[in-house]
Amino acid sequence: MKQNHLFSFSGLLCASILLGSVILSSCTSKPAPTAAGEESLFPNTYVLDDGKTTVTWIKDNQGHSLRDASLFPDATPEVVKELGLEEGIPSTISCFLLHVDGKWALFDTGLGLGKGLLVTALDSLGVPPDSISVIYITHFHGDHIGGMVYEGKPVFPNAEVYAGQREFDAWIKEMPRENTKLQQEAMVVYNEHLHLFQFGDTLVHGVVAIDAVGHTPGHTVFQKENLLVIGDLMHGAALQIPHPEYNARFDMDKDQAAASRVRILKYANDNNLLMAGMHLAEPAFLEPGQAK
Repeated sequence: MKQNHLFSFSGLLCASILLGSVILSSCTSKPAPTAAGEESLFPNTYVLDDGKTTVTWIKDNQGHSLRDASLFPDATPEVVKELGLEEGIPSTISCFLLHVDGKWALFDTGLGLGKGLLVTALDSLGVPPDSISVIYITHFHGDHIGGMVYEGKPVFPNAEVYAGQREFDAWIKEMPRENTKLQQEAMVVYNEHLHLFQFGDTLVHGVVAIDAVGHTPGHTVFQKENLLVIGDLMHGAALQIPHPEYNARFDMDKDQAAASRVRILKYANDNNLLMAGMHLAEPAFLEPGQAK
């Protein structure tokens, strides 16, 4: 698998795109040249095994992000030092843009207008919010659904939204309404375009929903071809790959979260999958073999 090949949307993009400041402000890798000898304008894009579907990393947070090791209560100072993570664990807040079957789709929507960079990045790529036809939601935390609504209106007015039935029930039916205002609003605004799935379902565009509960009651990872979008399976991969038993404070059911992490990492490694994670270090992809 090679990065940045077979992907040219010259009709969509213009020479003034400022990817360096919008999406890849701190990525040091040089984009691979295109067939014409020019650098790709999508320098963090992979073409999937079907040869036509592409996935592009979009960084939603500004600047660099380092997680303090105290976020992982089980991580001892000795382990943190051994792994060279005393200054912090590299992370991001990320979303992923899928181009599939001639349509644009998003995995999660980030922090939201005024907080995150998603909409600015999409506009820079020539993909305005009203061109997004599908949104796949990994779970209902604010840095994943915060970008769905702005001032009571849908940010992605033409999008069909796919969310897990178990996640929906937990946040909308079971948790106190005063603690779930963002989640309630998002589900109401997109009510006519909301599709609730079960684990194991194959969704539109052949995306499969896979059980990864623990971080939240219905946390979902998604597979399309050789791509596995892992959501919040890990908040600090440099620590949690060698120690998948270490949970973040954010994990709601820590035993289940650790078990899901072990199972999903094994599945990804056994099947040589490209992982895209919402809190992986820049550029938020782990190629096959990097998570061993």
